[in-house]
Amino acid sequence: MQKNRISILFYCCVSMLAALFISRAMLSVTLAVFVVVSFIHSGIRKQIRQFFSSPLLWGMSLLFLMPLLSGLWSEDKKEWLDIIRIKLPLLFLPLAFAGPIHFSKKQWEWLGYIFIAIITLASLWSMYHYVSNFSEANEGYLQAKTIITPLENDHIRFSWLISVAALLAGWLTVIKRNENKTVSIVSAIILAWLVIFLHILAARTGLISFYIMLAGVALWLIAKKIKYGIALLIILITLPVIAYQLLPTFQNRVNYFKYEFDFFKKANYLPGANDAVRVISIKAGWGVMNKQPLTGVGFGDLLSETKKYYESNISQMLEADKIYPSSEWMMYGAGSGWPGILLFTFVMIIPFWIKTGNPLLWCLLNATAAFSFLFDIGLEVQFGVFIYSFIILWWWKWLKTEKV
Repeated sequence: MQKNRISILFYCCVSMLAALFISRAMLSVTLAVFVVVSFIHSGIRKQIRQFFSSPLLWGMSLLFLMPLLSGLWSEDKKEWLDIIRIKLPLLFLPLAFAGPIHFSKKQWEWLGYIFIAIITLASLWSMYHYVSNFSEANEGYLQAKTIITPLENDHIRFSWLISVAALLAGWLTVIKRNENKTVSIVSAIILAWLVIFLHILAARTGLISFYIMLAGVALWLIAKKIKYGIALLIILITLPVIAYQLLPTFQNRVNYFKYEFDFFKKANYLPGANDAVRVISIKAGWGVMNKQPLTGVGFGDLLSETKKYYESNISQMLEADKIYPSSEWMMYGAGSGWPGILLFTFVMIIPFWIKTGNPLLWCLLNATAAFSFLFDIGLEVQFGVFIYSFIILWWWKWLKTEKV
């Protein structure tokens, strides 16, 4: 029975990764099955105790609890319920991963291989669409657009997944070079492709995450083998220069950023300007939070209150640009006041105090996850909530039980 349960959980993990790129409904169903099966065993009390004794698990669930409590002072209950529904994985997945998920070393490795394979295939799909519309796609990068991506064109979350897959592929390249040369060579080829594609896609979240990872590995290597660390630092410096010379999407992205920079720096409104609007939205979130700094306005009323700020301060703003505050820190601040900001910061710090079998990989993963929330609201969309909670908890369970 236990063996069958573990097999079902393993295939649920595989199915969830696949469903992420296939169907929202399939993702919801497989996630529900995973959670239910994780509780089918005789040690449920032990699982609950494990949940409350693991700061990572109960900490992540606080990101659900805070918006839930804000319903007490949110007037728009329909909007509040929609937000709570989206955030449910932040409660259910930590509870599920608190249980006995005893995959074998081979199963953990295969989950990593499958993840890399799925992300690589998804990048090739995106590349096909880019090549098919080469000129039009390149021009789009001068107008804050990107090439078509999976996840219903969610290039922010997709680019972060690519950086994570690149990190894992790079690590496999190194650790498998003596144990399994075929895996090492294939991983190296995939790593090279993912790095190239990241620069073609030129989505800042994924690119900066990749460079954070590269810098982290370089500094780690300098402490151990200085020549390899210096070599990585040289790559870190020269890679964007080479990309600017060779890749039109990357070049156009940089040129558009330079054009938009003055608006971005001064937080001046420029219709349709991605970065400038994001900065203004964060400023709006700060203004909304300061209306009720101890409790916030409630997650249900967050968007309507943010729009009131826009109407009062930027009357000419287009309706399409009236967005949520573009930072999870500011979302929790505006929704729950200063306690929300402090709690979110606390939850982002917790992982760095967790011991795992590979501190370097674990810290790099969580550093880039936290960075991605500085200028994005990934926990307000279904894909983002699942990706964050599942990837973090999967790696925690894996690195906790195996030394990768």
